[in-house]
Order: sequence, then C-alpha cells, then structure tokens
Amino acid sequence: MRLSVRLLAASALALSLAAPAFAQDAAAIQRAATIRDAALNENIALDYVTRLTTRFGPRPAGSKAEQDASAWAADYMRAQGFQNVRIEQFPLVGWERGEESASIVGEHPQRLVVAALGHSPGTDGVIEAEVVRFDSLDALNAAPAGSLAGRIAFIDAGQMVRMQDGAGYGPLSRIRGAGPAAAAARGAVAFIMRSAGSDEHRMPHTGTTRYVEGRVPLPGFALSAPDADQLTRLVAMGQPVRVRLSSTAHTYETVSQNVIGDIPGRSRPDEIIVLGSHMDSWDLGTGAIDDGAGGAITLAAAKAIAESGRRPARTVRVVLYGSEEVAQPTDTGNGGGAYLRGIGTAVEKHIIAGESDFGADRVYALGLPPGAHNSDFARAATQVLYPLGVLASPQPELHGGADIGPLAEAGVPVFGLNQDGSRYFDLHHTADDTIDKIDPEQMSQNVAAWAALVWLIADSDVDFRAMRPATAAAH
Repeated sequence: MRLSVRLLAASALALSLAAPAFAQDAAAIQRAATIRDAALNENIALDYVTRLTTRFGPRPAGSKAEQDASAWAADYMRAQGFQNVRIEQFPLVGWERGEESASIVGEHPQRLVVAALGHSPGTDGVIEAEVVRFDSLDALNAAPAGSLAGRIAFIDAGQMVRMQDGAGYGPLSRIRGAGPAAAAARGAVAFIMRSAGSDEHRMPHTGTTRYVEGRVPLPGFALSAPDADQLTRLVAMGQPVRVRLSSTAHTYETVSQNVIGDIPGRSRPDEIIVLGSHMDSWDLGTGAIDDGAGGAITLAAAKAIAESGRRPARTVRVVLYGSEEVAQPTDTGNGGGAYLRGIGTAVEKHIIAGESDFGADRVYALGLPPGAHNSDFARAATQVLYPLGVLASPQPELHGGADIGPLAEAGVPVFGLNQDGSRYFDLHHTADDTIDKIDPEQMSQNVAAWAALVWLIADSDVDFRAMRPATAAAH
C-alpha cells in the first residue's frame, strides 16, 4: 500500500476520534489535513532541487554559483506566486579550495585522500613533516607548548557514532573547528583529522574551521576514514611517519545574499513565520542534501499553503540564507545575522521560525517551543501530523539551526520538524552529496508535514512567546 493511501485512511480515523483541539475549532484541523494530503501527493520540491543542483552545481558561499543561484531562485519564487521577493546582500570573505594533495613519504610511499578544511590557508608550496597522533582534542590541548614544533598534528578520534538525531556529529565538528588553532598553539605546521562523517568510504568530508584573531592559523585537512585508519596503523608500528601536504586554497573579498519571499497574511500580514534553509553548499558535491533539499521543502510547503484556497491570517516567509557553511573573521558574514540586522525592530513581530537543514529523509518528531508541549495547539498539531508518522518530541526546541539561530537569540520562538539523520552524515560535506541521494517520497512527507504545521500556526492567534516559562522567557 502506498504511503498516500495509508495516510488518507489514518487521517480519517484520527479526525473521527478527536475533538476540537485548539481555539480555531475542528475546521482548522480539517483544513490543515487537507493541505497536508495535497502536499504529499503534488508539490514542487523535487523540481526545485533538481533545477538548482543541475544548473548551478556546488554553490560555495560568496561564489558566482551561489550568487547566480540566488538570482535564479528569486525568479523561481516569483513564478510560483511569492510576493515581496527580494535579494539582500552582505559582505563576505569567500574561500576557494584550489588544488590539494597528501601522501605518506619515505620507505613505503602512498597517497592519502584528503580535503582541505574550509577557510584553511594554503601551504605556500609543500609542507613535509613528521606526524604526531592524538586520540582527542583534549589530548592535543594537553600537549606542552612547543612540543609540536615543525610537526603535523593528527587527531583520530574514531568513527563518528551513527544516530538518528545526528548527535554523533558534535564531538567531531568541534575537533574540526578548534583543532587547527590548538595545533598552531603548540608549534605545529599543519593539522589533519579523521573526517567528521559516519561512512567508511574513501571520501573525505570537508567543513569549516575557525578564525582566531582574524585568521585561520595554519593549513588544515580532513582525511577519509580508511586513510585515517591507515595512518593510525602506521603510527602504531612505532616508526616515524612523514606526510607531505600541498594546498593552493585562498580567501577573497566578495558578497553573499539572502533570498526572501512571502505568502502575505490575509488579516495580520505584519505577523511573520520564517521558514529557513540555506543556499550555499560545499564545493565537493552539488549541495542536494545540504541544503538544496531544505529550500525545496520550505518553498513547496509555503506554495501548498498559498494554493489551499484560503490564505492564512499571518505571513509565511521563506528565506534562503547565504553563507551558512563558512566561518568568518568577524560575526557579520552569516546570512542569519544579516537577516536579523535587516529586519530591525520588526523582530518583535516574528511569531516563530523553523529551519530545514538536515537532508530530505522523513520527519519523525515535532519539537515546539518551551511551554507549548501540553497546549491545545500541540494536541492539534500532533493530531494532524500523526498520520505522517510524526510524533511529539518530549524535548522543547530551543535553538533552531545556524540560520535561524540569531532569531532565536533575539527572542523569537523556534520549532523543529526533526528528520531521520541516520544516513545524513554518510553524505554530508562530501562529493556524494548529489540529487540521486534524495528519496522523493520521503521528501514529499517533509513537505506535507511543514505545510500542515505551518498552516496551523499561520492561521491561528497562538502566541508562543506568552507560553514560555518565566525562566525561558528571561533568556
């Protein structure tokens, strides 16, 4: 039995058993269910992400590809009926990978498969030095000052733990962010690490590292998992291991941009619900999973709401943020921060925000802001989403993602439609992030969940700020 058929049967049962669950009565729940079912069976998500990744390929932050893709996406929004479509630029330090290579040298030479870390400087020729291995960032930080002089620091913290919510990523991403600076502080000439990924393919995962006092202090590289294993085995044999590294990576001045489009509210258009994702991607794949899919899901959900026959009371705003992936010398280069600065005091009229930036696999849980979990609204949302296989999360949504994080810090409540990330970090930041990895049926389930939930929010008078406990509101 196809998902859509099962959905209709489950939906009818859920609606027949439930009483009106929040102030807008059963009619709102029924309309949300109708929007959900229509979005499940017909939406523009696959069309959008296919055109985006085919036309423009990878879209590094600040690159011509990102800029051209943003201009195209604005036209796409207009063609789909979005209003007030605009592009808001902001300055950015861009980064180009150039050419890179790594190899073990000496008596038994062999090539290593690496990817330079984002915003890492080039090697200015070739670096050749002995490798010193650490099993954690803490171990590197415990090394004495100067103990790595003229050497290459290597952290192999083991394979990322595969988890549905992606929680295994955090420990490795912290190594990627802080490792180069920690290595430089101890005199190292370069830094290498096991990729932050859950796969075992000979394919490195890139990702950004951090600026320290306005610069990334030394060249950094990610090793594919099999190459990290190989290097660890060689070090364990007790003989010095020398590695040769080369990179022509460099930075340049450019601009990035946010693309913004609205489905204006019927009666309270100044009250805004933000649906966020990001336009930029890493350069190894074509950015289908991270995060072309997120833009596709949010655009398709907003369009499904617009085509439902009745615009909601509040405005639904889709923002395709620029420059999510990369660190910057200052805190002004992120699309989320640029959006917050641009709206000024209108942030007080932002009702709630949600972000889709975890691929295209199915949504399994709904996270609502603090205080909303046991509300009438939560019961209505759960009722509408249950036929899609989405349950209420026991944990409140507090921070959102990188793009809507600045809104959350400014006091805007955030929600999460949590996706199954079991395979996400097999693909994340690799050459394997391509359109063929998207399951169209699972992506349509995402669109249906977003459309139904956002309709319930947008056509209600629910005040999520007022629901927050006093301790949460104080933050």
